[in-house]
Amino acid sequence: MRSWRMVILSATVVGLAAVIAVFAGRFSSRAERVNLLTDDRRTLSLGAKVYQERCAACHGANLEGQANWRERGSDGMLPAPPHDASGHTWHHPDDVLFRITKYGVAKIANIPDYRSAMPAFEGVLSDAEILAVLTWIKARWPTDIRSKQERINTEHATKQRGAGPVPAIKG
Repeated sequence: MRSWRMVILSATVVGLAAVIAVFAGRFSSRAERVNLLTDDRRTLSLGAKVYQERCAACHGANLEGQANWRERGSDGMLPAPPHDASGHTWHHPDDVLFRITKYGVAKIANIPDYRSAMPAFEGVLSDAEILAVLTWIKARWPTDIRSKQERINTEHATKQRGAGPVPAIKG
């Protein structure tokens, strides 16, 4: 019985990721095409500060997330996922991560009644702060995970090319 529960929960997580990927383009704008570059010390310093102030309480000081993050709680919401290599954050392109953080999952996935404990940070954090925190998270991933995520970015950019050339926002 427990194995069926895990299969259903895993399918739910994968399904949500697919919905996000499909609908993420609806909120795309030239100003939000993102390429997080992890070699800027000032950006990384700001990202560490923002993460500790705004993210660590739920996602963990070491990006570990909350226990049982794949299982909905009694409130119907998923616990905060890890942002380290064990989580799914790196499975998304940089600009999708930016839009999820800024606007929230419900808006990006076009599911108005989707409930999440994570707030949208539009109007709370500046774009520069959002970019900085995402850059800081990305900088913590092992080299092989960063390489895999860069391939995801490349594939996503190739799909988005129909909109014409767009300069990257550097984190």
